[in-house]
Amino acid sequence: MLKRRRQGATVIDEHQQYRKNSLTLAGAVAMGAGVMIGAGIFALTGQVAELAGALFPLAFVVAAVISGFAAYTYIKMSNAYPSAGGIAMVLSKAYGRSTITGGCSLLMAFSMIISESLVARTFGTYTLQLFNVGANRLLVPALAVGLIVAAFLINIAGNRVIGSVSKIAAVLKIGGIAIFAIAALWASGLNSHEAASAPAAAANGVTASGFLAGVALAILAYKGFTTITNSGSEVVNPHKNVGRAILISLAICFVVYMLVALAVGASLSIDQIIAAKNYSLAEAARPAFGNLGVQFTVLIAVIATGSGLLASIFAVSRMLAMLTEMRLIPHRHFGLPGENIQKHLLVYTAAIASLLAVFFDLSRIASLGAIFYLVMDIAIHWGVFRHLRREIGAHAGILIAAMILDALVLGAFLLVKSQTDPAIILIAVVGISAIFGLEKIYLSRTRETSLSSAKP
Repeated sequence: MLKRRRQGATVIDEHQQYRKNSLTLAGAVAMGAGVMIGAGIFALTGQVAELAGALFPLAFVVAAVISGFAAYTYIKMSNAYPSAGGIAMVLSKAYGRSTITGGCSLLMAFSMIISESLVARTFGTYTLQLFNVGANRLLVPALAVGLIVAAFLINIAGNRVIGSVSKIAAVLKIGGIAIFAIAALWASGLNSHEAASAPAAAANGVTASGFLAGVALAILAYKGFTTITNSGSEVVNPHKNVGRAILISLAICFVVYMLVALAVGASLSIDQIIAAKNYSLAEAARPAFGNLGVQFTVLIAVIATGSGLLASIFAVSRMLAMLTEMRLIPHRHFGLPGENIQKHLLVYTAAIASLLAVFFDLSRIASLGAIFYLVMDIAIHWGVFRHLRREIGAHAGILIAAMILDALVLGAFLLVKSQTDPAIILIAVVGISAIFGLEKIYLSRTRETSLSSAKP
């Protein structure tokens, strides 16, 4: 089967091959920041505020610090081994062709697919703010699936325009979000209702576990920097520029996120933010700018969600195609025409994202994505600490700190969810167990097949 796949099937088509030195430092920064500053901030601001209360701007600060520690691992690995493998390469170097490598790579892939459903539902939620339809439970998933299908069709048609669209959209959405934040702060006179004062947070009953759980969600807004490592071999002078691009992207995102958090806190009370948690930026534009402000914010949200989903579906399908090529996951055509595996994986990616968008609300989608990502991230840090830190010259203390910080916010998040939504923890545990269990079975069978074919 493997032999037939390699001879007859195309893993990545000729237009999607990795081109060395095709991505400048500015291009890598635009890609990383464009992925990070996307739909996440539109959906996550309210979700983080629900958990962290009036301290939600500080939650984004702490999340940036934790993401900085996490980035250290990826930067050291990318400097030593710049490749298009990204996370799969890091895991393969640390654990070899193993269940941990395949399972954690799939956790990252599913985390990205989960984010796609978050992006799609955010599109539906913000779009409905233009119409007086209230909280319609059918239109949001319908719009979400519609966006996923549109992004899928564009990807199937060809990816030549995706890069250009992503760059233009990155400028528009970053600029638009910055304009919104600065205008909202100016209109409010820089006076926050509650978000600027810690005493008010205490009065609202914010607990340490609640705050750290908010940090766990806020980390999702920064995790897009891993996209840069996936394009390591395409970056000019990758040994230096991959790390620079990650740090610059994180810095840009931090500034934009703080502007947004302070603007929302200055325009709305915490109760108002939580009440409009799925569309808090649009609601924050309403007091000062009325319907015109809402329309502008929705326009930026549509650009952010559309471009983000377009790029994400392509990135996930490429990552899964690479895992197929590395023989870490199986592939079945299921009657689909053609031999291009990546196009088949586009179908599977869009189908899974659509199902999640239909059956899960924004809170559960974000929760599942945070759990999957943090588990994978801890495994990355441990693998580098245990097997590669001397080889790549990584500081043990920083790697340990990254693991502790991830474990701390993950533990707090699980604690809070065990009290408010235990079902999502069960879903996450079942999902993770299934991923690693099936991966172990697949690798065991492929090893047996290899041994059998090697016998005379």
